[in-house]
Amino acid sequence: MVKIDHIGVAVKSIRDALKLYSDLLGIEPLGEEVVEERGIKVCFIRIGETKVELLQPVREDSEISKYLEKKGEGLHHVAYHVDNLKEMISKAKDIGLKPLSDEPKAGAHNTLVAFLHPKTTNGVLTELVQQIIPQKG
Repeated sequence: MVKIDHIGVAVKSIRDALKLYSDLLGIEPLGEEVVEERGIKVCFIRIGETKVELLQPVREDSEISKYLEKKGEGLHHVAYHVDNLKEMISKAKDIGLKPLSDEPKAGAHNTLVAFLHPKTTNGVLTELVQQIIPQKG
Protein backbone atom coordinates (compact mmCIF):
# COMPACT_ATOMS: atom_id res chain seq x y z
CA MET A 1 0.00 0.00 0.00
CA VAL A 2 1.36 3.39 -0.98
CA LYS A 3 0.92 6.20 1.56
CA ILE A 4 2.74 9.34 2.60
CA ASP A 5 5.51 8.20 4.93
CA HIS A 6 6.89 11.61 5.86
CA ILE A 7 7.57 15.17 4.80
CA GLY A 8 11.22 16.23 4.97
CA VAL A 9 12.11 19.72 6.18
CA ALA A 10 15.68 21.05 5.89
CA VAL A 11 16.74 22.95 9.02
CA LYS A 12 19.91 24.53 10.31
CA SER A 13 19.14 23.36 13.85
CA ILE A 14 16.80 20.59 14.97
CA ARG A 15 16.76 22.12 18.44
CA ASP A 16 15.48 25.45 17.08
CA ALA A 17 12.96 23.72 14.80
CA LEU A 18 11.50 21.81 17.75
CA LYS A 19 10.24 25.11 19.18
CA LEU A 20 7.34 24.82 16.73
CA TYR A 21 6.62 21.13 17.14
CA SER A 22 7.39 20.49 20.82
CA ASP A 23 7.17 23.86 22.54
CA LEU A 24 4.19 25.28 20.66
CA LEU A 25 2.23 22.23 19.47
CA GLY A 26 3.21 19.88 22.31
CA ILE A 27 4.27 17.06 20.00
CA GLU A 28 7.15 14.98 21.32
CA PRO A 29 9.82 13.91 18.84
CA LEU A 30 10.29 10.20 18.17
CA GLY A 31 14.06 10.57 18.59
CA GLU A 32 17.13 11.66 16.68
CA GLU A 33 19.50 9.63 14.53
CA VAL A 34 22.67 10.46 12.59
CA VAL A 35 22.90 9.00 9.08
CA GLU A 36 26.67 9.18 8.60
CA GLU A 37 26.60 8.09 4.95
CA ARG A 38 24.52 11.16 4.06
CA GLY A 39 26.07 13.54 6.60
CA ILE A 40 22.78 14.38 8.30
CA LYS A 41 21.04 14.19 11.63
CA VAL A 42 17.32 13.47 11.47
CA CYS A 43 14.51 13.86 13.95
CA PHE A 44 11.07 12.43 13.27
CA ILE A 45 7.85 13.88 14.67
CA ARG A 46 4.58 11.96 14.26
CA ILE A 47 1.53 14.01 13.38
CA GLY A 48 -1.45 11.72 12.90
CA GLU A 49 -0.48 8.96 10.46
CA THR A 50 2.30 11.02 8.87
CA LYS A 51 5.70 12.05 10.15
CA VAL A 52 7.72 15.23 9.70
CA GLU A 53 11.44 14.55 9.28
CA LEU A 54 13.71 17.39 10.35
CA LEU A 55 17.03 17.20 8.45
CA GLN A 56 20.09 18.94 9.90
CA PRO A 57 23.55 18.75 8.31
CA VAL A 58 26.41 17.35 10.38
CA ARG A 59 29.05 17.99 7.69
CA GLU A 60 29.64 20.85 5.30
CA ASP A 61 29.60 18.49 2.31
CA SER A 62 26.22 16.88 3.10
CA GLU A 63 23.29 17.10 0.73
CA ILE A 64 21.39 19.20 3.27
CA SER A 65 24.28 21.68 3.70
CA LYS A 66 24.20 22.29 -0.04
CA TYR A 67 20.41 22.59 -0.02
CA LEU A 68 20.45 25.11 2.84
CA GLU A 69 23.07 27.21 1.04
CA LYS A 70 21.02 27.33 -2.16
CA LYS A 71 17.45 27.50 -0.89
CA GLY A 72 17.49 28.06 2.87
CA GLU A 73 15.36 26.24 5.40
CA GLY A 74 12.08 24.71 4.32
CA LEU A 75 10.33 21.85 2.56
CA HIS A 76 12.93 19.43 1.21
CA HIS A 77 10.97 16.38 0.02
CA VAL A 78 7.83 14.30 0.24
CA ALA A 79 8.35 10.60 0.98
CA TYR A 80 6.03 7.75 0.07
CA HIS A 81 6.00 4.34 1.73
CA VAL A 82 6.27 1.49 -0.79
CA ASP A 83 6.37 -2.27 -0.32
CA ASN A 84 9.04 -3.10 -2.92
CA LEU A 85 11.59 -0.34 -3.51
CA LYS A 86 13.62 -2.07 -6.23
CA GLU A 87 10.45 -2.71 -8.20
CA MET A 88 9.42 0.94 -7.84
CA ILE A 89 12.84 2.21 -9.02
CA SER A 90 12.52 0.02 -12.11
CA LYS A 91 8.96 1.16 -12.75
CA ALA A 92 9.97 4.82 -12.31
CA LYS A 93 12.60 4.39 -15.03
CA ASP A 94 10.13 2.61 -17.30
CA ILE A 95 7.68 5.53 -17.15
CA GLY A 96 10.32 8.23 -17.68
CA LEU A 97 11.05 9.34 -14.12
CA LYS A 98 14.69 9.76 -13.12
CA PRO A 99 15.91 8.03 -9.94
CA LEU A 100 18.94 9.72 -8.37
CA SER A 101 20.46 6.26 -7.89
CA ASP A 102 19.85 2.85 -9.41
CA GLU A 103 20.02 1.03 -6.07
CA PRO A 104 18.28 1.66 -2.74
CA LYS A 105 20.36 3.29 -0.01
CA ALA A 106 20.21 2.98 3.76
CA GLY A 107 17.84 5.46 5.35
CA ALA A 108 16.95 6.42 8.90
CA HIS A 109 14.85 4.21 11.18
CA ASN A 110 15.64 0.87 9.52
CA THR A 111 14.61 1.80 5.99
CA LEU A 112 15.84 1.66 2.42
CA VAL A 113 15.33 4.81 0.36
CA ALA A 114 15.58 6.13 -3.18
CA PHE A 115 14.97 9.64 -4.49
CA LEU A 116 13.43 10.74 -7.77
CA HIS A 117 14.75 13.87 -9.46
CA PRO A 118 12.38 16.82 -9.03
CA LYS A 119 12.67 17.75 -12.72
CA THR A 120 10.72 14.56 -13.45
CA THR A 121 8.29 14.76 -10.50
CA ASN A 122 6.60 18.13 -10.95
CA GLY A 123 9.34 20.06 -9.13
CA VAL A 124 9.09 18.06 -5.89
CA LEU A 125 12.02 15.95 -4.69
CA THR A 126 10.32 12.61 -4.12
CA GLU A 127 11.58 9.89 -1.79
CA LEU A 128 10.45 6.27 -1.91
CA VAL A 129 10.80 4.46 1.42
CA GLN A 130 10.70 0.74 2.18
CA GLN A 131 10.69 -0.45 5.78
CA ILE A 132 13.24 -3.19 6.39
CA ILE A 133 11.70 -6.08 8.27
CA PRO A 134 14.18 -7.39 10.85
CA GLN A 135 15.04 -11.07 10.44
CA LYS A 136 13.90 -13.27 13.34
CA GLY A 137 16.13 -15.98 14.80
